Amino acid sequence: MNKLFEVEKEILASVKKEWPSFKQGDIIKVFYKIKDKAKERIHPIEGIVIKVQGHLHRKSFTIRRISYGQAYEVSFPYYSPLITEIQIVAHAKRKPRRRRLYYLRGRVGRKAMLV
Repeated sequence: MNKLFEVEKEILASVKKEWPSFKQGDIIKVFYKIKDKAKERIHPIEGIVIKVQGHLHRKSFTIRRISYGQAYEVSFPYYSPLITEIQIVAHAKRKPRRRRLYYLRGRVGRKAMLV
């Protein structure tokens, strides 16, 4: 198991990107690359972080957004080469009591925010 851990640390050192520190309940904006046929563009998505899981190079996070009355969730690997930038829009004013904020799925409007 220690050999596997050492290999993972080496992989992480080669791909490591420095993103701002965020946690569940924070509102973040993620800029990621989308390939449209022959061209490539950067698409921003802003939403509340409902889940951060994993560690080392397997770390990932999920953000939730409600747009035009439709809610959608997007999961990103933390060290994905498609992510160009992560900005923190707002930190949660109150600390969430749970690790995964799935209960926000049943809420609408301001009740779905921890800010």
